[in-house]
Amino acid sequence: MKGSVRTTLSAGTAALIWGFGAVVLGAPAQAAEPTGNDQGASIKENGGRDGSGIHAAVRIEYSGSVAPNGGTGNVTSADVNWSPPPCWYAPYLGAKDFKKEMSANIKEAASAPGMAGTPGAAIGQTKAHYEDGFGWEDHPGYEDYNVAKDGEGMFWAGVENPDEPDILKRSSCTELPFWVDNGEAPPPRYERAITPEILAALAYQHMELPGTEVTLAPAQTTKVNLPTWTWLDKTDFQEVRATASINVPGFALTATTTAKPVSLKLEPGTPDAETYPASGECGFDDDGSIGEPYAKGKADQTPPCGIRYLRSSGDGTFNLQATITWDIAWTGTGDAGGDLPDGTFENAQAVTVQEIQTVNR
Repeated sequence: MKGSVRTTLSAGTAALIWGFGAVVLGAPAQAAEPTGNDQGASIKENGGRDGSGIHAAVRIEYSGSVAPNGGTGNVTSADVNWSPPPCWYAPYLGAKDFKKEMSANIKEAASAPGMAGTPGAAIGQTKAHYEDGFGWEDHPGYEDYNVAKDGEGMFWAGVENPDEPDILKRSSCTELPFWVDNGEAPPPRYERAITPEILAALAYQHMELPGTEVTLAPAQTTKVNLPTWTWLDKTDFQEVRATASINVPGFALTATTTAKPVSLKLEPGTPDAETYPASGECGFDDDGSIGEPYAKGKADQTPPCGIRYLRSSGDGTFNLQATITWDIAWTGTGDAGGDLPDGTFENAQAVTVQEIQTVNR
């Protein structure tokens, strides 16, 4: 039957019915070792049930320079207002499998305490939506869970980003599962349906940048009021790539996020110091290096990239922070692409600063 009255399902009731809320990614089947390029390591997030009994989505595969064990990478967005997507809609189950899962959930919800009145009516409407073809406004119904079209498409459902700390954001993809034919895009009303751009943001979230230390001269121990030269060879930093992809029958997307190093910022670890240049920002040279290696005879010269400490570190050390800024862009399926916020990664190095010893005769 076709209904003309919009359902009044509450988010809580809907969650109880179709599987205790948005779909949660399962544990990765394979841990990846971080790499410095786009080859080798991969992480596969598989479908199936996790330890909580919540169904996992079809897998997203990560490859390239990604964090091990499916964890969040070491990139910090330079834009404090940007964050990876907290949830999205993605392919979930075929019609026959969805019928088995959903009908069991409806039966369980209907028998739960407190399901009389409005919650009970909502459960009845949901059952009618998937069994009898009850629809409303721009939400078409499905007779017998669309089993007649099994193999011709999939039901899509909300997927939680397990690394999103805000539970309200993480569980905000609350639309009931909806059908998408193979080769077709989800209806425009599902603004958070998975896209290459969403995959690119997830690749950004999992990206692992190299943690090379800057070279210092003098190394580790320097003197008060003498310049400390700082540099990075061009071989220390190269482009880093991370790829996220999803591939199920009738639907495939991929996106690759690429990070290029663009600058080094030095923070001496004490206000009693000067940086060269004064801003502490050292740009990359044309050959891909930063700064200039120290050479004999340059002790009294001003380095293009470096620090001059104005006091001793005493019995301790100063914590030199060297932060690399990376320009990040992405490309994806269908010639899609664009920019993502710059990323930063910080290395800390302990520096001992000593007084220059003099002998009085």
